[in-house]
Amino acid sequence: MNLKEKFYRFMAGRYGADQLSRFLSFAALALIVVNLFVRSTILWLLGIVALVLVYVRMFSKNYEKRRRENERYLQLKYKLTGGARNWADRQKQRRDYVFFRCPGCHAMLRVPRGKGKIRITCRKCGNAFEKKT
Repeated sequence: MNLKEKFYRFMAGRYGADQLSRFLSFAALALIVVNLFVRSTILWLLGIVALVLVYVRMFSKNYEKRRRENERYLQLKYKLTGGARNWADRQKQRRDYVFFRCPGCHAMLRVPRGKGKIRITCRKCGNAFEKKT
């Protein structure tokens, strides 16, 4: 039996890597690299703790707990980056579309530019209002 098969057999039933583990790996690497220039014991310890946490998560057999941790990380990441990504997408579409917020539920609505005064109906809450495009 070669080493690859032994590793597969060892990892069977374990959680493995996910997005949170990758983030923690890059954060640990960044802390350790910064520590090369700053020479701080705290940065070095934080980097080592992050690496240990990555391996504990990867070798864990508690799937549900690791899944919930990753889900919370992804929700936080989306809250931090989702708004900026949506704003960038709207900026790309500004030439062809106008964006309005629904006065009822505050959902973002996209309507074609240059249609004059039109009645807009929100798909989320059904509220209708008139705006000039």
